[in-house]
Order: sequence, then structure tokens, then C-alpha cells
Amino acid sequence: MDKAELRKRLRKIRREHVAGQPPAIRSLLFNRPPAPLLDIIPDGAVIGLYHATSHEAPTASYAKFFFERGHTLALPRFATERSEMTFAAYTDPFTESDLLDGPFQLMQPSAAARKLVPDVVFIPLVGFTADGHRLGQGGGHYDRWLEAHPDRTKVGLAWDVQQVETLPLEPHDQYLDAIVTPTRLYGPFA
Repeated sequence: MDKAELRKRLRKIRREHVAGQPPAIRSLLFNRPPAPLLDIIPDGAVIGLYHATSHEAPTASYAKFFFERGHTLALPRFATERSEMTFAAYTDPFTESDLLDGPFQLMQPSAAARKLVPDVVFIPLVGFTADGHRLGQGGGHYDRWLEAHPDRTKVGLAWDVQQVETLPLEPHDQYLDAIVTPTRLYGPFA
């Protein structure tokens, strides 16, 4: 199965999975990063998150958790749909007053927000394997950003139903250091 077909199938599975979860249960998931993951995140690290869509693994609780621990937060920012992804300061994870509508129907920091380069990046997934490979949205934004910033810690967030045995891999695909699901931590990988 090629990547486009696999993305379509996994997005459907993800949508159905999220739709089947009561909101009260969803609010309990991804509440706090697992302790072994925290062991690989240095004090003072800039944490790159994403503003989750309705079907992606949520990041709001992680943002609040890291903010309360004194970490600087950053979210992806795009000037246009054709521009490269950068990260910019995310300073209000409680009310999100510093976010605006951006390209790809994503909430993002304003153009005035300070540009940052995260030390640890939490990445949305369409699919993943137990050994740290990911299938992204298909635009290559994270793969290009990670290639340009190779020494960053890369953590995927996903629902358990997004795991697959294998993925069609290409040379530009970036490997993850860990993957968190509601029931398990995969990695950290060496």
C-alpha cells in the first residue's frame, strides 16, 4: 500500500476512534508526559508542540504541564501554505490568547511572536511503527525541519489505533526518539 492510500485508511480509523471516545475520557488522555520520557527532556529545554486538530492526539495538557515546569513553549508557524515551517513562542497555553488562525486551518503564534528553535519537538502522526518510524500528513514540513535541526529530541504523539507493522519509508523520512500513546511509551530509542 502506498503512503497516500495508507494515510487515507489511517485517518479514517483515527476519526472513528476519536468519535467513539466520550469527551470525559478524551480529557483524561495525554494529561501528563510519562516519567521515562521526562528523563530525556533537559531542564530549561524549549518544547515544541503542535495545536492539535480534533482527531490528532491532544497537546493542550502537555503545554500546560511544561509551561508550569518553567519551559519555554513553541508552536509551528507558517507565513503561507507554501512557506517553510518555523516555530514561534507560545506564551499562553491556558487561554490561547496569543494564537491566530493560520494556513492549513491551524492555530499558530502571530507573526510578531519570537521565533524559536525547540530542543524537544512533539510531532503529530497519521501512523507509526513500534520501532520509531512515522507517517506524517504528507506535506514533509516536519521532515524538512528535522533534517535542518538534526540534534533535536523528536517525540510522536498518537492514538494506539494508529500503529502499523510497517510503513513505506523514503530516505527523507525522519525517525522518532519516542512515541507516546494513551496506553504506552515506545522508546526512547537509542
